[in-house]
Amino acid sequence: MKRILTTPISDDDIKSLTVGDIVYLSGTLVTCRDEGHRRIVAEGIMPKLPMDKIAIFHAGPIVKDVEGGWGMVSIGPTTSMRMERYEKEFLAQTGVKLVIGKGGMGPKTAQGCKESIAVHAVFPGGCGVVAAEQVEKIEGKEWPEFGMPESFWILKVKEFGPLIISIDTQGNNLFEANKIEFHQKKEIAMKQISKEIVEMIAKS
Repeated sequence: MKRILTTPISDDDIKSLTVGDIVYLSGTLVTCRDEGHRRIVAEGIMPKLPMDKIAIFHAGPIVKDVEGGWGMVSIGPTTSMRMERYEKEFLAQTGVKLVIGKGGMGPKTAQGCKESIAVHAVFPGGCGVVAAEQVEKIEGKEWPEFGMPESFWILKVKEFGPLIISIDTQGNNLFEANKIEFHQKKEIAMKQISKEIVEMIAKS
């Protein structure tokens, strides 16, 4: 059965998630990248929209003007690690429960997810047009001075996803765990290759 998170997202819903879970989002989703994080954390300036218990998307959308508002053309994820230096404080200051992006994030964000009861999730890369189809409406825009990719776009989405949980409220980090496993396997493989080379030389 498809698991759907709906804003406002409760702490209980977030606590029930573990790394590797697949979820979808319905409700309020806002785009917030480098400049938005810097403004909130470094400058202490908050958007007008209350951010408690909603979701953000590390994304730079392509938006077109349409009669009476805007239309979403494409909204692909941005590399989340770019926001690593801000995310822990961002979560604490905003109350955001779900952070969506591309790729993993580091230990500082993992600690922030534990302290603020939040999770990070990955949206599949290369699916910007598909993601745009899951945006029911662009409800508003803040900080237009940042330009289209960095503006704070306020979206209404329905079953946005799939989203793969990569950091949970226990601080488990899927990408970091995979790195450790990869390096362990690499070390074993390198030792085996070295052994075979030594044996080949001895026989030659």
